[in-house]
Amino acid sequence: MKEFEITKKLGKELTEGELREAAAKALGVRPEKVGQVRVVRRSIDARQDILYRYRIRATREGEALETYPMPVYKDVREGKPVLIIGAGPAGMFAALKLLTLGLKPVILERGKDVHRRKTDMAKLSTTGAVDPDSNYCFGEGGAGAFSDGKLFTRSSKRGDIFEVLHQLVFFGADPSILTDAHPHIGTDRLPTVVENIRTCITEHGGAYHFDSRVTDITPCREGFRITAVHPESGGETVYEASKVIVAAGHSARDIYEMFARKGWSLEAKGFALGVRVEHPQWLINQIRYHGKYQPFMPTAEYSFVQQVDGRGVFSFCMCPGGILVPSSTETGTVVLNGMSNSQRNSKWANAGVVVQIEPGDEPEEYRKAGAFSLMNFQRDIERSMYTWCNGKGEGHPLRAPAQRMKDFCRGILSETLPKTSYHPGAVSAPLHELLPQNVATRLRKAFPQVDRQMHGYYTNDALLLGVESRTSSPVRMPRNAETLEHVDVPGLYPCGEGAGYAGGIVSSALDGINCAEKIASVTL
Repeated sequence: MKEFEITKKLGKELTEGELREAAAKALGVRPEKVGQVRVVRRSIDARQDILYRYRIRATREGEALETYPMPVYKDVREGKPVLIIGAGPAGMFAALKLLTLGLKPVILERGKDVHRRKTDMAKLSTTGAVDPDSNYCFGEGGAGAFSDGKLFTRSSKRGDIFEVLHQLVFFGADPSILTDAHPHIGTDRLPTVVENIRTCITEHGGAYHFDSRVTDITPCREGFRITAVHPESGGETVYEASKVIVAAGHSARDIYEMFARKGWSLEAKGFALGVRVEHPQWLINQIRYHGKYQPFMPTAEYSFVQQVDGRGVFSFCMCPGGILVPSSTETGTVVLNGMSNSQRNSKWANAGVVVQIEPGDEPEEYRKAGAFSLMNFQRDIERSMYTWCNGKGEGHPLRAPAQRMKDFCRGILSETLPKTSYHPGAVSAPLHELLPQNVATRLRKAFPQVDRQMHGYYTNDALLLGVESRTSSPVRMPRNAETLEHVDVPGLYPCGEGAGYAGGIVSSALDGINCAEKIASVTL
């Protein structure tokens, strides 16, 4: 087997003939003596000419490339049940792994299935009505189901990334995610993938219970007794299992509060806070392709990291050709996120630009809350954005405070605002005053610095909207590094972003897989 790289100008895909000719040259044989050829990575190189850079594996005639073995899902109708709280990436992939191990996953999801939750998200944008159990953060598929489906994690330290990617392809994602340097699925395709995963789990004997908000976890002789409440009827259902995976997501504040009532350990954990930055997509295209953008080229994206006054300032969840959406999970708050479909064809590009917040960075009055110090700080900032906008007359309750980029950096209220993809609308606001000063000051220094890397980025055509605050959980559920159980509660497995051990779709899925394997190692 030989691995090598070739380049090709953007505009035309690499043909099978070109692949085999390149392989023959790399292997030192005639084209007819080439065996198998496979693209294993594709990236865009825009440093000079705009190129696709391919990494290729090829064999000689009679030799075969290795294939990835798909998991074998077992019928688990008679298997031992494992309760999973949350149907996001961590919960879904924990459930799939349990199928392969012969254990029965029983998923309790506070929200609705991936199609029914669309109705509640539409209400968020049109009326501002927040359903605390069904929104952009809660419901089947978790927060990632209606974002962009970015799959950027490439670190192998957490586990086998391709175990996640190959399963996503099996359930309906485009095979390009196996090779693209910056793979994504797209908001328009993710719901089908999520639904196909659920179908697989239920057809093999697993179970889903939607509209089931967990209100109590009680250790008992059999393991655990879980109480779940239907949000509309208030009716309670009790479930029992010897093992429980808590994969409730980074916004499940009520789960943290339940842990605290029971005296189970929690820790304050750093998160990041800032704004969503929205540029015209044509401008980002011109910047990233150095003025050489053509319509056939992929929609441009960007990322950056700056160090400002001892804290990281970085782009987060960049959505090329995307839109901004309201991501509040509680009434009386304004929270923004971004999403884009598989074609990434809107007129706007948006990204979170955020400042790292560590325990001790919050104002002193919050610190007496201990593990909840940063969570309370986060919540109050979200409330302050809502209060400011709703004190400015009639309008959509989830309007966002907004300011042009240069005006923000100069401390000037914007007299006018550019058009935005954010459906609830924007209100001209002094974000340089509304944001915590340790955040605003660093952002005001960072934007001109970013312009040195991406000339044209620092412009008053860019709109900043507040607030981007749900980058990760501000609370961690401490667990044993070896067993992955909560340090105080044997048999309880904190998992994924909500537990403080992941930061996206792939890393959450890998954490779910790891927890499932640990459970099987002590159960079977």
